[in-house]
Amino acid sequence: MARPPGKRNSSIHLLSGGEKALTAVALVFSIFQLNPAPFCMLDEVDAPLDEANVGRFCNMVKEMSEKVQFIFITHNKTTMEMSDHLAGVTMHEPGVSRMVAVDVDEAVRMVG
Repeated sequence: MARPPGKRNSSIHLLSGGEKALTAVALVFSIFQLNPAPFCMLDEVDAPLDEANVGRFCNMVKEMSEKVQFIFITHNKTTMEMSDHLAGVTMHEPGVSRMVAVDVDEAVRMVG
């Protein structure tokens, strides 16, 4: 059972994909606030969220980053913009993957 803001208490199965994702993230974040671990790995939890909720998710990650290191997999531009380091996989030729990493702060210094 879950009760997103503005809704009545209902089964998790009746929630939209975004509401399910927010409920799951809220549960994980509340556990981390109660008993923090050194890092938290999240795999595309922001994918079903609309832009407003992606912003809320990013704000929460920023706030919690003071105590927990987050490693997250995402395709969302907003989420990538708030990270300190980016790492990705690219395929210049079929079947050959290559790791690419960017230190965001260093890249900003190079441009500025």
